[in-house]
Order: sequence, then C-alpha cells, then structure tokens
Amino acid sequence: MGLLCGAPYAAELPPGFVRLADVAPQIGQEMRYAGVDNFVGRPVDGYEAGDCWLLEAAAQALAEVAVDAAKMRWRLVVYDCYRPERAVADFVAWSRDAKRQERKTEYYPDIDKADLFNLGFIATRSQDSKGTTVDIGAEAISASGKATKLDFGTPFDMFAPRSATASTDIKPAAQKARTTLVELMAGHGFDNYRKEWWHFTYAVEPAPPSFDLPITND
Repeated sequence: MGLLCGAPYAAELPPGFVRLADVAPQIGQEMRYAGVDNFVGRPVDGYEAGDCWLLEAAAQALAEVAVDAAKMRWRLVVYDCYRPERAVADFVAWSRDAKRQERKTEYYPDIDKADLFNLGFIATRSQDSKGTTVDIGAEAISASGKATKLDFGTPFDMFAPRSATASTDIKPAAQKARTTLVELMAGHGFDNYRKEWWHFTYAVEPAPPSFDLPITND
C-alpha cells in the first residue's frame, strides 16, 4: 500500500501554493514517492513528508473535480502532486545506476530503465515541479461508505504501452474508468498526458516557475 496521508504542516511552501488537505480534505492521499511503494523502491529525495502541495488555482480546480466525482460515488486519490526539482534529479541518477532494479517486475517489466526518459515516462525537467500537475486515481464508494479501488487497467506508474490512456489492451470496464476520469478532470481545466492515464496538468497562464523546496512537515 502507498503511504496514507493526513495533513502534516511545513514551515514553508512555495509562493502561491496550498496544501490540498486544506482545500479538499475529501480527496485521498497516497503519496507514493514519500514511501517505498514506487518504482525506485524507496523514499525519493525531497519527499520528507507525504503531503500533497499544489498551486492554489490547481488545488481549487481539483476540489471542484472532487465534487463532481462524489455525485457518481467516486472518491479521488492523489499519488503525486508538487515534485521538488531534487526529486527529478534523483530519478535521473537512479536511471543511470544499472544495478538498482528492485522494482522492475512491478513497474517496468519490459523496458530498460535507461529508456524510460526517451519513451516519455520520466522527464529530466518536470512540469510537476510547478505545482500544477497531479497523478491521480479514484475509488468507488458504496452506499454503505465502503471504498474499493477502481480498476484502470494498470497500476499507477506502470511503465508500459497499456498505461496509455487510449489503450485498448485492457478490459472494457477499465477503458470506461479512464474515459470517465479524463472527462471529470477536463471539465475543470486538467489536460491528460496520453501515455499515462493517471497524469494530469492544470493549465495556468503565465506558466509558473519550478521549485525545489522539499516537502516537509517540520
């Protein structure tokens, strides 16, 4: 399981940022890079706490998505939000260490880790550092309040062709879940990255700068 998050507080956020828990506490948080349930198999540099930070406009828009999702008994769950630049550098260093292959079977079984950048699964310069991008999934909520993870065809961060949003190499129900998620997010200004069904960016003009402040609750 990912790292389940409450609302830890940090001494400093990047300018214009908010904690998602303060804006939309109904959205679940499983901040994968703050724990070991991720493709590198350890906490990533810059994730000292598992807390979703976003630019305020993106957080407010995501809160509106959550309202629409609740009408269809969905609960949004974020896996990553703002990503410090040092985390991106950590991914680059990891990709160049051929000895570190602990999570290959789960996350990139058919791909050489050195090719993850060329194939567009990881970027050397990431929009995630601007606070406008989220990695997100959802749960179905029953009438009794029980939450069940929705099947989107592949897990979060599975680096494979089947993770492409429009892939037909998955069950029809999973295709429908992806289409529904894209429609929900698009309705409030989030654009999907076609190679990853979970990856969405909120359009902000002018484009905000990137930041490297670590995510901390000190």
